[in-house]
Amino acid sequence: MSRTAVPLRVDDLSPFAKTLRQSLAGHEGTPTHVELLNMLARAAGFANYQHLRADAATAGRLAAAAEPVPRADLNQVEKAARYFDGQGVLMSWPSRLNLQTLCQWVFWSRVPRGAVFTEREISDLIQDWHDFGDHALIRRAMVDARMLERTVDGRQYRRIERAPPAELEPLLAHLSARAA
Repeated sequence: MSRTAVPLRVDDLSPFAKTLRQSLAGHEGTPTHVELLNMLARAAGFANYQHLRADAATAGRLAAAAEPVPRADLNQVEKAARYFDGQGVLMSWPSRLNLQTLCQWVFWSRVPRGAVFTEREISDLIQDWHDFGDHALIRRAMVDARMLERTVDGRQYRRIERAPPAELEPLLAHLSARAA
């Protein structure tokens, strides 16, 4: 079982040491591991070690929630946009994997949420969104990238709801501005 780090921050070491000394003086013999953890936690102002752990977990969740949203790489957006024509149709398949993936995200955004498609229906949709005649390549790439899921027999396809990369929104805005 892996251990979770529980940070202990003490604002003033002197009262901490005094409280810990008093706890140790009132204890007979060497304290057990759990008793020592509880003494340290109480000396730091917590009710017990569990209270210290809960406080550390809450602080960790709050810090994670406050992390900034990743910024879009506009250079990648510009490069990916070059592969689309004025109507948002993909003219050729990019050779670089990161650009292929970004182009697939554009297709993913066009697939209706929650709808179930046959192989023919999803292929027809993809066929309308590109101009180089290989809808199967794109369909398979989207399944491999976990943007689409298909049944074991390959008869039904559905969009997988995921958080798209930060670059998708500016790319879609760029493509729609060019189409207008």
